[in-house]
Amino acid sequence: MAKKASAAEKSASDLTAKEAKAEHTRLALVIDKHDVAYHQKDAPTISDAAYDALKLRLLEIEKRFPELVTLDSPSVKVGAKPSDKFAKVRHARPMLSLDNAFTESEVADFLARVRRFLNLDADEVLEISAEPKIDGLSASLRYEAGVLTVGATRGDGAEGENVTANLKTVAGIPHTLKDQCPPAVFEVRGEVHFPKDKFAALNETLIAAGKEPYANPRNTAAGSLRQLDPSITASRQLQFFAYAWGEAEPRPEGTQKAVVDRFHAWGFATNPLMRVLTSLDEIMAYYAEIEAMRADLPYDIDGVVYKVNRLDLQERLGFVSRSPRWAIAHKFPAEKAETELLGIDIQVGRTGVLTPVARLKPVTVGGVVVTNATLHNEDEIKRKDIRVGDTVRLQRAGDVIPQVIGVVEEKRPKGAKPFAFPTVCPACGSHALREEGEVAVRCTGGLICPAQRSERIKHFVSRLAFDIEGLGAKHIDAFLADGLIKTPSDIFHLEARYGDGEKAIAAREGWGPQSAAKLFEAITARRTIALHRFIFALGIRHVGETTGKALARAYGTVEAWVAAMRAVAAKDEAAVAELEAIDQIGGTVTEAIADFFGEAHNTEEVDRLLAALTVEPAEQVATSSPVAGKTVVFTGTLEKMTRQEAKAKAESLGAKVSGSVSAKTDIVVAGPGAGSKLKDAEKHGVQVLDEDGWLSLIAGL
Repeated sequence: MAKKASAAEKSASDLTAKEAKAEHTRLALVIDKHDVAYHQKDAPTISDAAYDALKLRLLEIEKRFPELVTLDSPSVKVGAKPSDKFAKVRHARPMLSLDNAFTESEVADFLARVRRFLNLDADEVLEISAEPKIDGLSASLRYEAGVLTVGATRGDGAEGENVTANLKTVAGIPHTLKDQCPPAVFEVRGEVHFPKDKFAALNETLIAAGKEPYANPRNTAAGSLRQLDPSITASRQLQFFAYAWGEAEPRPEGTQKAVVDRFHAWGFATNPLMRVLTSLDEIMAYYAEIEAMRADLPYDIDGVVYKVNRLDLQERLGFVSRSPRWAIAHKFPAEKAETELLGIDIQVGRTGVLTPVARLKPVTVGGVVVTNATLHNEDEIKRKDIRVGDTVRLQRAGDVIPQVIGVVEEKRPKGAKPFAFPTVCPACGSHALREEGEVAVRCTGGLICPAQRSERIKHFVSRLAFDIEGLGAKHIDAFLADGLIKTPSDIFHLEARYGDGEKAIAAREGWGPQSAAKLFEAITARRTIALHRFIFALGIRHVGETTGKALARAYGTVEAWVAAMRAVAAKDEAAVAELEAIDQIGGTVTEAIADFFGEAHNTEEVDRLLAALTVEPAEQVATSSPVAGKTVVFTGTLEKMTRQEAKAKAESLGAKVSGSVSAKTDIVVAGPGAGSKLKDAEKHGVQVLDEDGWLSLIAGL
């Protein structure tokens, strides 16, 4: 009899809502652990293919269950916090990342989405520029009157590291543009990479000197660019391809291909393999051609990038959260390897999920040494009958985090026993239970569980939350071990709770007067916090950065938000309806918030935090806009723009887009076929505009 497939092995189309919720949470937790290793430390523990495979799975689930798109996941994040070794550079325009595609159907879906958004006729030509996706380090180069003034890494997308001196040593980057009349300001963006032959020569030198060789060109390029001594960077002979831009005065016009050609005329290295294509068949033929060339190219690539060629269409398409609507990366297939499973370790996450991790005999997959791989959950282990001592097959899907895809049964050692998943939490000894319909096993210890307590506080002080510098993971663990803190609010009473305060902290091992002073300065600075950061910091399941911002915009003040969320927990129908009317917030988020505010220890901790903090009201976007801060509902058929485009424009002007009409709605934009929402608007006395009236209201913005 065939074994029943687990949620982790089911396709997104076969998942139930509960299975999708649990699987999405699992994926987010695993991916988050690898972001800092890749973007900040330049030392990933998994391959790019494995990392992308996790993202692919997550996005497939989000596509079928759109209420999950605002979860705390890599789909709404870019990069990692810049290194403290260099001065910071604030990007005038964010450096975003691209969504990924792995199959022809996903590329076809991308083209179809673009056509739907732009309302293009089926026979209307849509030009797509295509070029190899360089596996390197993104950089931005700011030119003023044609002279290179600042060079920066991407960092977290909003802020990078100033590595100007190092970038000036990279081949393919001119110090002055070859232009008799250069633009006033132009930020050229592209990829720094390590040529394969130069990388091989460097490793040969290291091996000859008895040193460890570098793992792969991408990480070595990143490390080389972050050298404090530019001469070391110069010795690595890095190269650069230009392919994009940030701030520009004046803004470029025409096409993507024309601007890249202009880069070449200015003196930049650009990829000669770039082409303009007009059909899915042409795109797939180009993809196959580039994949066949991959091994022979002098630089590493991990896919192909497609962009809408016309810049006016790019402008209309705009962006969603972390990526542009007008571009996508088509990644190459995964690489595979075999190795021995030495053991199965159980990790307890900050939400109490017990995650099995394979401890492996080190093996190189796609240039990265892999020692650990996720086993997902109890069902996954049973379905694949994975046992300690087995020889297992690994995959880095899309060059993502390593996954164990199967067992080589003929190599199984005698006496290997099926793995017994623990029924108690390895961190605190509490019962570990699996709820009906869930794939995850969770610790019931809650805040008494050291694993959860530590991770909750680490999340609380993390970059996108309170961002308390000087309170790193090891310090949190030490403070917890010594009983100095137990909950996030204890951080703001640390000085009073610990005798002589700053002096006592300075006397601790690993501390000193300067580091202790900086810690308390950072804590004092964070006694005033933005509302969206406060919401995100609480660690409510399924409430990530994007959802936190949406909640902050919708409720405005912490008092209003807390009162509304308490009402949601009390099952107040009006409060629930108001919450679910916020665009892209559905039952999953509502249930998670109700669960959080339904627990007395959570609400008590919120009260303790509010007593110690000043939470700033949410900032309004585009406050000069006539619709800033207003709640807008679109209903009926829009004829001059798609509904998606209308919503995106309204939000860019600071409006809140809602899915239902209430007394708090300010404007209803009604097209032909408007039904019950139009009646609700009349009932509540809400202003109603037709599409022309709406366009007139926002004209010129």
